[in-house]
Amino acid sequence: MKYKIYIVILLFGLFIVPQMSYAQVDFNKKPDDDLGVVEDKFQELFYDALTQKGIENYDRSVEALLKCIELDNSVPVLYFELGKNYNQLKNFGAAEDAFKKAVSKEPENEWFLDALYSFYMEQSEFDKAIKTVKQLVKFHPDYKENLAALYVKTKEYKDALKILDVLDAEFGISVARDFMRNQIYVATGRKKDQIKNLESRVEDNPDKESNYLQLIFRYSENNEKEKAFETAKELLKISPNSQIVHLALYKFYLDDNDAQKAIESMKIVVKSPEIKPEAKLKVLTDFVQFVGNNPQYEADLVEATSLVGANNDSKTLMELGQFYLSKSNKIKALEYFEAALKMDTENFNVLRNVLLLYIDLQKFNAAEKKSGEVLQKYPAQPLFYLIQGVALNQLNQPQKAVDVLEMGLDFIIDDSKMEIDFYKQLSIAYAALNNTAKAKTFSDKAKKLETSN
Repeated sequence: MKYKIYIVILLFGLFIVPQMSYAQVDFNKKPDDDLGVVEDKFQELFYDALTQKGIENYDRSVEALLKCIELDNSVPVLYFELGKNYNQLKNFGAAEDAFKKAVSKEPENEWFLDALYSFYMEQSEFDKAIKTVKQLVKFHPDYKENLAALYVKTKEYKDALKILDVLDAEFGISVARDFMRNQIYVATGRKKDQIKNLESRVEDNPDKESNYLQLIFRYSENNEKEKAFETAKELLKISPNSQIVHLALYKFYLDDNDAQKAIESMKIVVKSPEIKPEAKLKVLTDFVQFVGNNPQYEADLVEATSLVGANNDSKTLMELGQFYLSKSNKIKALEYFEAALKMDTENFNVLRNVLLLYIDLQKFNAAEKKSGEVLQKYPAQPLFYLIQGVALNQLNQPQKAVDVLEMGLDFIIDDSKMEIDFYKQLSIAYAALNNTAKAKTFSDKAKKLETSN
């Protein structure tokens, strides 16, 4: 946000300043008397100071600069460089004095003022920073924005808003300035002023979509739903191809019991490339809840979900999987969970749902293979051992099932239901191995736990 040209200053310090600022010292002049010796010494010390600063020997740089000042204390850049060195050495009092000295000798030097301003900001001395940046505003309008930000920090909100109004009028609206405005409105509770400002923007720029969207949001935040709805409809009139407005409209249509228009808006949202996945997920969640209460619109949800699937949003796909799971449509749920898993391969909840659905849908080969892969990532999760054990039993590989299940038992902690499932699967495996004694032992353990629970 701040207008900086420090790359230029580095070159400035090495090459330009010695020629521009030292009118009384000509480094190119051939010495013809004792003054020449002084000039040579000054030049040698100054370049040594810059060299030492460049290799971070700030103490040595300070020593050289102080010797320069002994030779000629009228050169402003010496104090500027001295301030930077003292700042690096964390000698902040001396740094401030040096920067102020440089400014006093050359009050119109933007770089000196900017260094002093930056120093005050680093030290959180905002009142002093305000005084300094007021001197800088003549150089570039960005400094006015810095001044507004400082007024926000010092809670001088009226002064901050005056500057923001001037900048908005001169340069147009900006995200950074709007952020400051909102900070002020929140801090002061001036919601009406905030809305009034947005209303005037809509009046002044009736073709600008962002003004309407901000106003809709603020109306909604202020519980002025009717005004928000009317503003959204007005935006749709002037911009019928707007997609973002439907993020607001679908909710208003739902509240207004206009199901058909709500669904149309939802479909626009879920297929829009302009709208972020998180926002789509929120809309889809509302869509799922709506269809839960209005099952006659499930075909519309199916259509919308197919549009979402094409947009490759893993969170939305997971939500869809959960929806179809709640509807006992396990095949459709698995389809979405598998799609989500392709995008988020290590998501524990999705892995668990996929594996459980493989078992429920009797996809035992897939369950055995996938659970083996998952156990490489989650070797301490007993559920995945159990799933693999179930799959191996169903695939008539009882010895492998025994090995996996007995390994998984060691990871069960305070979960009697899972422990019962392990014992039952071990009993099945040992029965298949014709080890009736062990089969009975594990069957009895399962029954005993079930009784005790």
